[in-house]
Amino acid sequence: MEKRILLPTDFSKNALNAARYALDLFRHEPCIFYLLNVYQVDGYSIDTMMMVPEPGERAYEAAKKRSETGLEKFMEMLRLHGENPKHQFETIATFNSLVYGIKHLIAEKDIEMIVMGTRGATDANSIIFGTNTIHVMEQVQDCPVLAIPSDFRYTPPREIVFPTDYKAAFKRRELKYLLEIVAAHSGVLHILHIEQEPELSREQQGNKELLQSILEETPHEFHTLSDLKLHQGIGAFVASRKSDLIAFMNRKHSFLGKILSKPLVKELGYHYQIPILELNT
Repeated sequence: MEKRILLPTDFSKNALNAARYALDLFRHEPCIFYLLNVYQVDGYSIDTMMMVPEPGERAYEAAKKRSETGLEKFMEMLRLHGENPKHQFETIATFNSLVYGIKHLIAEKDIEMIVMGTRGATDANSIIFGTNTIHVMEQVQDCPVLAIPSDFRYTPPREIVFPTDYKAAFKRRELKYLLEIVAAHSGVLHILHIEQEPELSREQQGNKELLQSILEETPHEFHTLSDLKLHQGIGAFVASRKSDLIAFMNRKHSFLGKILSKPLVKELGYHYQIPILELNT
């Protein structure tokens, strides 16, 4: 069965780079890629029921045409990446906000993963994770989100870092897509714990043992760092191993705020720009 991958695009260079990364990441797997562009109409509010434009109105049809034309050009650029008989594509232009457009497509198309750039066309060069990326990671909880930094060139994700505090139990289904990526690219999963206390609690130790049992057939190593803040520890570890991907569990967004905090974004984004896979629970 084909994987169903959603590629949101605003036609920026960053969106194209993320889409190309997705094509390479799933090069050997049958996939349907859904290219989504959401468009809006000047003078109308997308977030309220007030002032909703009607199909057939000049401004609406002009915005729709720009979106459809942009998708055609975007698709032409992707074809230059090379044909792959395992891959199919569908383009979708819709009047909506980005988050609600994505949520609708996840439900309608049974999307398994979102792959998007970390910055859009309107984000400043000094920003590593743009507003759109953070909103999607915070508000879309139905499938994993893989964020690709600007200008990151694809390398097979073989060194994958998985930070955890062991404070919540793990489930196999939550780790499904991460373990598939590890297996598909002959990778090794490096579980990283930034020590806050001298010893793990009984609950933390139990969760660690549970994770170890889940990873029984997956190449993995456990690591512990101490006397470092979260962002410093992850940054130092990523740098020392020249890692290819960071994956993390986003449980009720408690960890998301930490991993996308300004210090960590600066540490990872400016010095060690690598993709981040958010696994929603």
